[in-house]
Amino acid sequence: MTTSSKGTAVVTGASAGIGAKYVQHLAERGYDIIMVARNRERMTALANRLAAETDRKFEIVEADLSAAADVRRVADILRTNASITMLVNNAGVGAVTPLLDSNADTMESMIDINITALTRLTMAVAPAFVARGAGTIVNIASIVAIAPEMLNGVYGGTKAFVLAYSQSLRHELAGKGVRVQAVLPGATSTEFWELAGTSVDALPSGITMTADNLVKSALAGLDQGEFVTIPSLPDAADWQTYDDARNAMTPNLSREKPAARYGITA
Repeated sequence: MTTSSKGTAVVTGASAGIGAKYVQHLAERGYDIIMVARNRERMTALANRLAAETDRKFEIVEADLSAAADVRRVADILRTNASITMLVNNAGVGAVTPLLDSNADTMESMIDINITALTRLTMAVAPAFVARGAGTIVNIASIVAIAPEMLNGVYGGTKAFVLAYSQSLRHELAGKGVRVQAVLPGATSTEFWELAGTSVDALPSGITMTADNLVKSALAGLDQGEFVTIPSLPDAADWQTYDDARNAMTPNLSREKPAARYGITA
C-alpha cells in the first residue's frame, strides 16, 4: 500500500483500456487520481477497487470530451487545482473505414476528441506547470502518426497532430521544468477496435499488445527520459535516426530561391 503522494494525475479516457491501466499504475506509484470519462459506473468500480489496494484518493469527473462544455469544465479543473502534477491525454477514438467511405460527421467528432479536447486541456494545465516549475504531460498518439497509411487517414492525421503538438510543446517548454512525453502505441488489445468498426480478433497474430504491457512500457520510457515512446520498437536508435533525418532537412525547408531541380531562374 502506497502512503506518500506524488500529487494528482488527471487521466482522460479513464474508464477502460489504456486509460484504466494508467489509473492503476499511477495510483500504485503514489499519485492521487482524477478520472475523466463518460462511463461513471466503470470509473466508480475501478476507483473503489484501487482505493482499497493503494490508499490513494480518486475523483470521478463524468465528461464527454467531444462536447465543448464538458471540455471547458475539465479544463477549469486543470487550471485551478494546484495539486495536479500530471496530465495523461489518453481519451480518443479511431476509425478503420477508408476515407471515401467515412461519415464526415463522425470524422469531425473524432477531430473534436483527438485534437481539440487534447489541445484545450494541455493549454489549461501547461501554464500552471510552468509557474510551479514542475509537471508532466503525457500525450497518447499512435504509430499511425508516422504511418498514416495503415488506418483511416483522418485518424492518422489526428495522431500526427498529437505528435507534432508534443514536439512543439517540448521545444517551447524546454528548461521550464515540465516533462512532455508522446506515446505511440501499436495495435493494443482494447475496445478501440470494436468502436472503430472491426474486431481485435481480426488483426494479424503477433502484433497486438495488452493494455497493461503498453502502459508499463510507456511509464518505463518516461522513467528513462524518453520523449517519444514506441513500446514495441526494439531499438530506440531507429526513432533517433528518423528524427535526425527530419531535423537534417530543417535548414533547407525555407529559402529565398527555388531548388535547382525546378529549373526556375531569378
